Amino acid sequence: MGETSTLINLILLAVAVGVFLKLRSVLGRRTGHERPPFDPYSAGEKPASARSGDKVVQLPKRGPAAEADTDISGIDPYPQREPYVVKNRWAGVAAEGSAIAQSLTEIALADRRFDAEAFMSGARAAYEMIVTAFARGERKTLKPLLDEHVFKSFEEVIAGREERGETVDQTFIGITGADLADANLTGRRARLTVRFVSELTSCVKNRDGVVIEGDPVTIRKVTDVWTFERDVKATDPNWRLVATGAEG
Repeated sequence: MGETSTLINLILLAVAVGVFLKLRSVLGRRTGHERPPFDPYSAGEKPASARSGDKVVQLPKRGPAAEADTDISGIDPYPQREPYVVKNRWAGVAAEGSAIAQSLTEIALADRRFDAEAFMSGARAAYEMIVTAFARGERKTLKPLLDEHVFKSFEEVIAGREERGETVDQTFIGITGADLADANLTGRRARLTVRFVSELTSCVKNRDGVVIEGDPVTIRKVTDVWTFERDVKATDPNWRLVATGAEG
């Protein structure tokens, strides 16, 4: 009986030794340099300290002492910039510093919508339209463009031609020059005077179609000085012709 028990114990010991060797071959031995278990929530984090081969620049830690050593009293939070230079607002219309430029500025302050270049462009178009309509006797075209007194003067001339049976044969060739000759603001009334230089052919014919004045072929150069006016506080943006004159 005793021999049988000893034999069983030897068999169990051999099995235990075999199991131990098997586990050792599969799991290996711990050397103290094993990697820690993988943490899926810390995979994107960088290690607190970098190895000598890593290109990482460590920023110095700031504490109360470090902040106290930093003097920012001499730092200007608003560094100097290049001075802003205001260019001549009325370039191409009036000379910088001129009395006309000053008057244009006063008009612009009274009427924020005022645009000198747009006015000059409109004045050129109005000039051609008025000259052409006057020659043709087109009262409806003239009325909204002229001041009441100017319209009355133009209408009297047109009526006189019609009474005498005269007609005007005119060809407007174009404007060769237009410049602002004067500007002023009196109360709410802004006045701008423009000198126009144009070329045209013109003649007057009687009832029988005979030329009694002018020349239908010869091109004439005409210089007109016209003054336009507008109430800067009015909702109507249109300027009207209030005075006419001629040079030469």
